[in-house]
Amino acid sequence: MTTNALSSLWAEPRATDAPERVSRDWVLVGALMVAALLEGVLRDDVAWRPFATIVAVGLAPVVLWRRTHPLACVLVAFGTVMALGLASLLGGAPSVGLDTMIYILVLVYALVRWGSGREIVIGLAVVAVAAAIGTVADYTGPADLIGGFAILAAAAGGAAFRYRAESWRRALDQSRSEERVKLARELHDMVAHHVSAIAVQAQAGRATAGQRPEAALEALAVIEGEASRTLAEMRAMVRVLRDGAPAEYAPQPGVADLGSLARRAPVPVVDVELPDDLAGLPTQVDAAVYRLAQEALTNALRHARNASRVEIKVVTGAGRLRLRVTDDGQTDPGRSVNHGFGLVGMTERVQLLGGTLRAGPAPEGGWTVDAELPTEARR
Repeated sequence: MTTNALSSLWAEPRATDAPERVSRDWVLVGALMVAALLEGVLRDDVAWRPFATIVAVGLAPVVLWRRTHPLACVLVAFGTVMALGLASLLGGAPSVGLDTMIYILVLVYALVRWGSGREIVIGLAVVAVAAAIGTVADYTGPADLIGGFAILAAAAGGAAFRYRAESWRRALDQSRSEERVKLARELHDMVAHHVSAIAVQAQAGRATAGQRPEAALEALAVIEGEASRTLAEMRAMVRVLRDGAPAEYAPQPGVADLGSLARRAPVPVVDVELPDDLAGLPTQVDAAVYRLAQEALTNALRHARNASRVEIKVVTGAGRLRLRVTDDGQTDPGRSVNHGFGLVGMTERVQLLGGTLRAGPAPEGGWTVDAELPTEARR
């Protein structure tokens, strides 16, 4: 089991979505360099003062590459620590280096948080060797134990945040996958309905083709075969997505069914405003708008505090359909655009259909979900 765990760790890829260097990284490096310089100047017991100060100040910029090159940063920083420890042993100095250099623990955190499995193993081995040399060179009793715990804490913190981010990413992927399955079901029901009609018409054409040219009969046979084959392939594909659930041919609710979401009591009141002409909407857009409005309404009823009114409005024109769901409740601080798998699924559905979705607090108060979808087929 231990061998399998080590093999799995060694094969672990780098963490995804490592953030780019930002302005606060430069601020951090600047603060570290100033702190190291002040310590080197103001402390009275610094061994090899100019050299130790230069090393502490010069290592600070390494922090800038901790996410993109975590192993290289650890090798540079802790290789320097090993060199200082050996210099202390050979030169007889009690301690070479500044206390400010504790910032290199950030590199241990970054190694475990962003590095690959083999980088983590190699980097932590280097850290362990550097810690051992430092302990031999300048053993101070319990203080060394505290330093060891600090290294372990930095590594554990990186592992914890890495696991949390990975769990969140998997949950997001699952939410997107579930939304794709829902959309596939709706597309299947729509296509199955139309293709079934084609197959019936083709069969009827064959039955009445005795009085028509032979070419027409052959064409109808081709239509029937193609339609039946398409229907079988579609059923087979979606059967896998449904995890064995039987196909359902019940009509999907659409924009015209949004009126069923309206209610006058209890609070909040839900008003639905629809355009007069709903003909010609693509089936997938028609079904998606209903699902989006239903999800947005559910979120409003669940999270909008003290809301008295929720408005669902649909506007069509210029080849686009716009859905807007607003409430007048107090914004819940925990209700964030970046949180919640329901919103992730809504965004995934809209993007799959070539539309856009925006959600967030409204300037006048409350919460707004604004989706725009194309109503004309995309080439």
